Amino acid sequence: MAQMSGYWIVVAIAFVVAVGSGLADRRRMRRTDLDRVGMIDWRTLQLVAIAVLLIGASLALKG
Repeated sequence: MAQMSGYWIVVAIAFVVAVGSGLADRRRMRRTDLDRVGMIDWRTLQLVAIAVLLIGASLALKG
């Protein structure tokens, strides 16, 4: 039972990362100064977080 709650913690963290990177990507797409580039690819980070979220949720539901 303790292992299952660990999966839900991973799912919650991945959800927060996915939402945060989505907001950061939206902010990057709407920037006014096009010469200010960032170092982090927010869209890729969001996709990785969503993949971790889905895998973690499936493992948590599997039990």
